[in-house]
Amino acid sequence: MKKIITLIILFVSAFSAVQAQTLNSYLEMAAANNPGLQAKYKDFEAALQKVPQVSSLPDPTFSFGYFVSPVETRVGPQRAKFSLSQMFPWFGTLEAKADAASLMADAKYQSFLDARNQLFYEVAAAYYPLYELNRLKEIEQENIGILESYKTIANTKFKNGLSPMTDVLRVDIMLKDAQTSLSILEMKEKPLMAAFNKLLNREQGKAVTLTDSLPIETVPVNFRKDSLLTENPMLKALDAKMQASEASETAARLDGLPKLGVGLDYAILGKRTDMDMADNGKNVLMPMVSVSIPIFRKKYKAAQKEAQLMQENYSLQKEETMLSLTSAYEMIWFQIQQQQELLELYDKQISQTDQTLNLLFSAYGNSGKDFEEVLRMQQQLLQYEKKKAMAETQHQTAVAKLNYITAKTY
Repeated sequence: MKKIITLIILFVSAFSAVQAQTLNSYLEMAAANNPGLQAKYKDFEAALQKVPQVSSLPDPTFSFGYFVSPVETRVGPQRAKFSLSQMFPWFGTLEAKADAASLMADAKYQSFLDARNQLFYEVAAAYYPLYELNRLKEIEQENIGILESYKTIANTKFKNGLSPMTDVLRVDIMLKDAQTSLSILEMKEKPLMAAFNKLLNREQGKAVTLTDSLPIETVPVNFRKDSLLTENPMLKALDAKMQASEASETAARLDGLPKLGVGLDYAILGKRTDMDMADNGKNVLMPMVSVSIPIFRKKYKAAQKEAQLMQENYSLQKEETMLSLTSAYEMIWFQIQQQQELLELYDKQISQTDQTLNLLFSAYGNSGKDFEEVLRMQQQLLQYEKKKAMAETQHQTAVAKLNYITAKTY
């Protein structure tokens, strides 16, 4: 007996692992194929290319001049001139701009992570309705089988004069209702599969492997609440944007300081023919230093003010996001608790209804009376089973959303 129990436990554990693996494989497929998520990652990669753009020195300037009419100098006529110069921003300016660009790229990466987590939630939210649909079809098919057996029994009793023809008609009406419900459920499958496969970027009619059951685990109080405001990528993105704005403010202030330039002038001289002197016709090399004078201050002050306002903007956005996440957590937590309570209720109701139905059916088999009550109890059992399937789906969807806002890693 112990060996049998051990085997059963191992089988259930393995079965649950297979179910989790099925959904996880779809999550991996969506992460690899979804064009919206790929676009987010390209946005991050493009932002990284800003770093070398803003952290590089401006290009050096080279110029060449040729004197059509040579300019006479003391050591000879000047025939041509070469100039090479390089400007340098104030110390720390390039580092501040690189920091700002790098932090904005990090914000883009956090936005990509949030988009990935949201995609995982959307895949789960599209997967569980497919499970629910499959479960409802199974319940309806089982109901049709039971009603067909009831119809056979009612026909037999009617032929034997033990029950009225109305019993046959009642079960026949309910059979048609069940068959219509099953037909509608089958029609619903196509749009649900199309929505799911769209997230995976594959053919709309591609078959989806579904679980036979959803293992419902009790979610503990304050589940993952500690990571709600510490791991969420939206908050991390806003933090990075605030830091980037601080670096932009520093860069704007340093941009308003003088820029330094160094250069060389090289002049080609001809020889003087009217006299012989030292350095006659010797080319001239002249080092130069230049300094910009930033006297137009409005643009620098405006750039600093812009960065300060953006910091305030991101701070307010972060506060709003934290409030939204906190309220969303409480609402989702209520939904999870609600579905757990309903699942417990439906399990009890199904068990008691099933027992009552067995007693009523036995009494009908003996007396041929109260067939209407048997049918009513059968439909009540059907409704509880359907409600349980829906509650399972809503419970798992709520848990998936909770995983999204708390940034669960898969």
